[in-house]
Amino acid sequence: MLLACAGSPAPGRPGAPALWTPANKVGFGTARGESSRVWYTLGASGELTEVYYPTLGTPSVRDLRFVVSDGRTFAEAEQDATEHRVELVDPRSLTFRQVNTARSGRYRLTKTYVTDPDKDVLLIDVRFESLSGEPYALHVVYDPSLSNDGMDDSGTSHDGELFASDAKAASVLVARPGFTRTSSGFLGVSDGWTDLRDDYRLDWSFGSASEGNVVQTARVAVDGRARQRVTLALGFGPTVREAHQAARGSLAAGFQEVARRYAEGWHSYLDALPPAPASARPWRTTYGVSVMVLAASEDKTFRGAFIASPSMPWVWGTGLERPSGAYHLVWSRDLYQIATGLLAAGDRQGAERALDHLFQVQQKPDGSFPQNAEVDGTPHWTSLQLDEVALPIVLAWQLGRADARTYTEHIRKAADFLVANGPVTPQERWENQGGYSPGTIAAEVAGLVCAADLARRNGDTASAERYEATADAWQRQVEGWTVTSNGPLAPHPYYLRLTKDGNPNAGTTYSIGDGGPSAMDQRRVVDPSFLELVRLGVKPADDPAIVRSLAVVDARLRVETPHGPFWHRFDFDGYGETREGGPWEISEPDTGRTLGRAWPLFAGERGEYALTVGQPAEDFLAAMARSGNDGFMLPEQVWDGRPPSGQPGFVPGEGTFSATPLTWSHAQFVRLAWSIQAGHPVEQPAVVACRYTRVCRR
Repeated sequence: MLLACAGSPAPGRPGAPALWTPANKVGFGTARGESSRVWYTLGASGELTEVYYPTLGTPSVRDLRFVVSDGRTFAEAEQDATEHRVELVDPRSLTFRQVNTARSGRYRLTKTYVTDPDKDVLLIDVRFESLSGEPYALHVVYDPSLSNDGMDDSGTSHDGELFASDAKAASVLVARPGFTRTSSGFLGVSDGWTDLRDDYRLDWSFGSASEGNVVQTARVAVDGRARQRVTLALGFGPTVREAHQAARGSLAAGFQEVARRYAEGWHSYLDALPPAPASARPWRTTYGVSVMVLAASEDKTFRGAFIASPSMPWVWGTGLERPSGAYHLVWSRDLYQIATGLLAAGDRQGAERALDHLFQVQQKPDGSFPQNAEVDGTPHWTSLQLDEVALPIVLAWQLGRADARTYTEHIRKAADFLVANGPVTPQERWENQGGYSPGTIAAEVAGLVCAADLARRNGDTASAERYEATADAWQRQVEGWTVTSNGPLAPHPYYLRLTKDGNPNAGTTYSIGDGGPSAMDQRRVVDPSFLELVRLGVKPADDPAIVRSLAVVDARLRVETPHGPFWHRFDFDGYGETREGGPWEISEPDTGRTLGRAWPLFAGERGEYALTVGQPAEDFLAAMARSGNDGFMLPEQVWDGRPPSGQPGFVPGEGTFSATPLTWSHAQFVRLAWSIQAGHPVEQPAVVACRYTRVCRR
């Protein structure tokens, strides 16, 4: 047992390794304005999880949770000892509440979260109720991980306040009424939870812990009976002084006033947009949350930088990358999806900022785009995906960006790069294979046709003719490159996921990746990405190869769940949990250790296809909505009927531990809702569809 004099330095540096929390978030929020550079997430286990500051690419808090004790016989953490419920307090603002009720029946903890629209502060309104009539001690355990690194923080605790800092940022946690005891220690050695588990009391009061995995603990001035309410303010800043000033300022304003202004910001944003379409009325809350999640996913320093997800699933959060990255990065393809979702919802300015970011921040001098990038535009991963070069051109066409500067400096460069480097892509949209991909070729053809139209508007006839000639050739040849007529999955031709050599009738093999087969015949692997040919107007919806391929994909990849149909990405996909429900990890070929689960966004893509053949799409919209959790967050993947699906906690059709919320899923939901309203896919570039399908819309 550690013995500590009040205010002495904590032992045990640096503490246990710093890890991030699971990715299946049930809440995500930030103030609508640009003045508050704080975003918060809520975990499915009832606690506050990652908080981002000062950008959406910089997680700076691991978690903040509560511990309840009677000081004599027990001390228990809320995430382990309670039943959790999350509530969307206001369907027109990202205001969330967590209600955690002890399984023992002793107490209930209710926490409501907002960020201050004018300051870098997260406010938490806490109500602690004793349900047994006995007084209990409530402690807050706060784990800062400033600047996307939990191993180099320093913390101090004095005067009833908790201070943390590293070389770049600081946080201060204060309360009203103030904390009655505080301590700063190292995870697993001298932190408050380690202390409380020993004898159910907070005995330690270490005054400092330097340069390690610091965890800070405070006793809250409530007992669950006469004293039940407390407000916590978690402030951030470049320095401790600025963080402290911000936290104190928000605390002085009071939770109710800050919450009112927070809600008003979101109300004003939604009021400026068209109301939800009739197709979304049964799912009005999911629709509103989806629009707000898209808007909230934009960085406030680097405008137009929308991230893929405010989460770090599986090994992305446990050390595969340090500092963490992957999902809280900006991907050209995901940004296209987000921008078209915003455009469908009526937020044209948001879509314009996304395109500005793509062209002015991300685009390389040769016209290409990085596989992904930090919010400031710094490339992160280094592969090339040609759909990510083509889709910004399509977005520019959709937004009517025909000015000479945009064309000359950005569109022409991207189109020239496609002509010089396509159609074979080093990686397709699932990022672990390259070759002739029908989905990528669809984007390339659409991008070149859109570029040709914009070239003509700028008097560049020669380039326009070159782009169209290339697009026409690829459009004619895509079946020859990617449709097999002798594949083993059907007695008729069907689209493949991709071919390595442009010969779909050859039994060329490749390693699937993610633990899948190391030498799989390319004719045995299909995915739904060929539908991009229809969505982008490159092929008519009734094209025989398209129609026949649907039957193959449905037989191989479709999953029926109580919430509706979903699809796997492709045969033998291993990007998902293990059969026991454990996290995805990099595994050796042929092990099959991990299983790619079903993706809700495919229900949206199938819905868009249904509209092109005159079929209803409402059931696909409903399936997407039902995949959301109690906080209306839409996941990347859902449990699919394979183990451990069906066991307690693994409900088929509900989200896995994958990235949640996934902005692509929310964008697809919004877009499908408006497509149903319009009767056709609203983001289909008319200039492409008119050229190849004779469907010409204005």
